[in-house]
Amino acid sequence: MNEFLIKNYISRLTQDDINGFAKKHGIDLNEDELKLIEQHIRKDWHTIIYGNPRPILDNLKTKLKNNEYQKIENLYVEFKNKYKNYL
Repeated sequence: MNEFLIKNYISRLTQDDINGFAKKHGIDLNEDELKLIEQHIRKDWHTIIYGNPRPILDNLKTKLKNNEYQKIENLYVEFKNKYKNYL
């Protein structure tokens, strides 16, 4: 059930949604970075949530500003720990 809801939510996710969430958490992304993150979310959401996201994070690390990448990784860990019992 959770996977169905997550997949449905991601299918409706927009770049504006991602950008708004990022800004809310102090992450400033340019258009290319925003597109890259959207692509990873759409393509790799299952791995990001349920698997080993290290290869995805390593890829992002090489393509994002270091400060923004660190914020994203910290936010990922925070939310992964916060919601692990629901996944």
